[in-house]
Amino acid sequence: MAYLKTGLIGAGVFGGYHAGKIAASGRTEFAGVFDPDTDRAKALADKHAAPVLESEAALHEVCDSVIVACPATYHEAVVQRALEAGLHVLVEKPLALSGDAAKRLAELADEKELVLQVGHQERLVLAAMGFFDIDEKPISIEAVREGPPAPDGRAGDVSVIWDLMIHDLDMAAKLVCAGANASGEGQVRHTDHIDEAVADLDFLNGATAVIKASRAASERHRAMSITYPSGTISIDFLTRKVVNTTPHAIRADVSADLPDPLGAADEAFFIACLGMRETPIPGREAAEAVRLAELVEQTALQTIGA
Repeated sequence: MAYLKTGLIGAGVFGGYHAGKIAASGRTEFAGVFDPDTDRAKALADKHAAPVLESEAALHEVCDSVIVACPATYHEAVVQRALEAGLHVLVEKPLALSGDAAKRLAELADEKELVLQVGHQERLVLAAMGFFDIDEKPISIEAVREGPPAPDGRAGDVSVIWDLMIHDLDMAAKLVCAGANASGEGQVRHTDHIDEAVADLDFLNGATAVIKASRAASERHRAMSITYPSGTISIDFLTRKVVNTTPHAIRADVSADLPDPLGAADEAFFIACLGMRETPIPGREAAEAVRLAELVEQTALQTIGA
């Protein structure tokens, strides 16, 4: 079996999750960890018997691919340097913080024939449930993703639009498969950025979507309702309850087949890098979610006079 030398950039919470997937995969060799916080990098590397590298450039020299799990504000520059070094890249969402930058990175990866995968692993959940097997397109989508503030302040460097909402923007774009205009409203609650937001999407084929996200809620709420010409499918992702009035078969609980979406996404990345299959979450598609998020952010900031 061919092996992939994979490095990790970012030794925080999500870096820790990815480190476990790299170490556990039978397709990879854990080539090393880089984080500006050397103590944190060493602790994570030691846990998985991997080396610590002193710089991104040093990590690039020993890798075929990298997983980028640093704060979102650094994604664009870190991904660009890795692609320019000839490495395959899996980057946590968002790919970048502007539509133009995301499009440029996706084009660079395609030009160099490199895998660029983005951390929208919830696509794998929708696929396992059967949504991508439906032969009609949605006419409307409603999605809610709410939770309390993160106790460690994680992702406080960006708004809730880039932190949480972008997952549902990506899923709506993938399900409808048509260009869209987007606008938003937002409120600042406990960080220096928008902590609650509502997005309105108008797709070129006439479909619409309303997407709500909050990291200032009293409790978690994660649901989606998708209306097709033949009926509506409503999902509560926390209770795994599905109400389905369409003729399409949808599986409510996919935990047996997809117990670890993050692990499945990382493994799909390794397989794509080895040339065995296309990535299920390519940068060229994830760039659309970035474009929509940027539009939502710009208009939401206008609503609060920022």
